Amino acid sequence: MNHHEIKNFLTVAETLHFGRASELCNLSASALTRSIQRLEQELGQELFLRDNRNVQLTLAGERFMEYAQKALRDWENVCEDLVDDGSVQGAVSIYASVTAVYTVLPNLLESYRAAYPKVKLSLKTGAAEDSIEKLVAGEIDMAVAALPDRQIARVEFLPLLTTNLVFVGPKKPTAGVEYKEPQDLRKLPLVLARSGLSRVRMDQCLRELGAHTARISEVSGNEGILAMVRLGCGIGVVPELVLEKSPFRDDIEVLENAPQLEPYVVGLCSTQKNLQRASVAAMWELADQ
Repeated sequence: MNHHEIKNFLTVAETLHFGRASELCNLSASALTRSIQRLEQELGQELFLRDNRNVQLTLAGERFMEYAQKALRDWENVCEDLVDDGSVQGAVSIYASVTAVYTVLPNLLESYRAAYPKVKLSLKTGAAEDSIEKLVAGEIDMAVAALPDRQIARVEFLPLLTTNLVFVGPKKPTAGVEYKEPQDLRKLPLVLARSGLSRVRMDQCLRELGAHTARISEVSGNEGILAMVRLGCGIGVVPELVLEKSPFRDDIEVLENAPQLEPYVVGLCSTQKNLQRASVAAMWELADQ
């Protein structure tokens, strides 16, 4: 099993499309298929279920994906540690929401690329509430995340900005989603993050209002919340920064006379172990300037 084949597998696992993966791997479709087949033969397990339309990971494929991600990171870390010319090399993987990608990260990544051109950067996007979990699980090296209310063991946090958490509703009148006062939250449908800091603070708010029976639709990601609110599916809670940068901002309004929630502190987070690597530490120091 070599690292090229592990990279090929991860590309297919992330795209779930052999055609796109073959282009990304710069291989023919048949060569990529043979690469995956060699892995399957070595493991004695099918890694993908595939037909003419769909590609899916098997249970063995999901388990191997966890191993492959860690093995590839460990290999890159070893290569980085063995560099003796004083330069910063290796790789850094970053996880962030779509909003963070074009608000928090652009200047930082541009400066980092200019200062450390030998480092391979990879950027993964997804729901903000998943960032800490992915970091602790070792899936990524750094993340843009909200400062948690409680310190997490072996995780370091670097504050970058503060943004308010705001209640939002559709700008156009929508039947069943008309907000006038905080007590309306007991009966109105709500669109909330399935987990994360904003959900924790919203759950506390609902308890204080006695709104234990509130109708809640759970959504992954703040961008998803705004999309649902725009459609008239309910009242939502998002960081103000996300609303300001959303393509739906003209169709959504911040609710007046809404409960006040504690602001959101956004920053970089990484593990103490990752910060021992020169490539990650360099990113951290640059963000701290």
